[in-house]
Amino acid sequence: MHIEHLKLNNYRNYESLDLSFSPKINVFIGENAQGKTNVMESIYVLAMAKSHRTSSEKELIRWGQEYAKIEGDIQNRYGRLPMELTISKKGKKARVNHLEQSRLSDYIGQMNVVMFAPEDLNVVKGSPQARRRFLDMEIGQISPVYLHDLLTFQKLLKQRNHLLKQNQGKKTFNDVMFDVYTEQYIEAAVKVIRKRFHFMELLQAWAGPIHYSISRELENMEIRYRPVSGMDVDWSAEQMADHLAAKIKEQSQRELERGVTLVGPHRDDLQFIVNGYDVQTYGSQGQQRTTALSLKLAEIELIKQEVNDTPILLLDDVLSELDDYRQSHLLNTIKGEVQTFVTTTSVEGIEHETIRESEMFHVKQGSVDTE
Repeated sequence: MHIEHLKLNNYRNYESLDLSFSPKINVFIGENAQGKTNVMESIYVLAMAKSHRTSSEKELIRWGQEYAKIEGDIQNRYGRLPMELTISKKGKKARVNHLEQSRLSDYIGQMNVVMFAPEDLNVVKGSPQARRRFLDMEIGQISPVYLHDLLTFQKLLKQRNHLLKQNQGKKTFNDVMFDVYTEQYIEAAVKVIRKRFHFMELLQAWAGPIHYSISRELENMEIRYRPVSGMDVDWSAEQMADHLAAKIKEQSQRELERGVTLVGPHRDDLQFIVNGYDVQTYGSQGQQRTTALSLKLAEIELIKQEVNDTPILLLDDVLSELDDYRQSHLLNTIKGEVQTFVTTTSVEGIEHETIRESEMFHVKQGSVDTE
């Protein structure tokens, strides 16, 4: 899979931009704050219908304008696929092959991307929220059903929290609607948890050997999905539902005191274990970077396996974060196979033929020139 052509209108600092790309490596060179990352972000937004940098969509619209539009011509294993996303204050409109999509869950997954930016180190060393977001974004790319289940879960969580907030501070309360929401909430939560467990098993199968190789066969890495309620991957849906119901009952008084739902996948976490130690707490910066890189390379292989096509790789200012050995491992992995976009302030010091053979774009003050 690769993107042949990209058009931007009123996106960030670009009034308009029209670019064609190499199916192999595309390098964007320029000083900071010139617009390199904005191009990279626009490709990600075209694929995922949301930014990896901000949750405020109005930031994507050029100052003083009513809307931003991203258009791309994608080549996948079936042929050419035009995609279009328009972002306005009223919301988002998505088109695939010129047909408007009624649900974003039908749109996401048409174009697969793997983003690796310095902030992706937060997946390893940051908050549980960053790790849950990683899970949801990556599973959503390969499973539209998961996106639908996740949206259902989030809607029920919001409804349940609303009733808890209304009754906050009470010793107890009887509400038939609350019981119905709780029952539906448990059903939706189990679907999300089971899909996350399954995804982590698939990711582990790729990430473990990759990490072992990058660490020069010195480190074994294990990824664990840690539900806050405590569950095992081999439990049935019924066992999980019964367990979740019991945990919610245990927490019912605390939920009323605090006015929020305390048990469920919105509070779950991931744990990365390297040679028996939690790398978030005890790992060196090098081990944390190797873990993050292993995850990204595993994502490429996993998506390739699940959709039978290679994803597009976005490396946003990340090569400078990796030492020569990890840099070479990454570039050797993608060489000739994965369409890759790289942003950097300079290619000096990157001694690799993959970069020397790339298409170069120079970015300055919101304009892009090719060599």
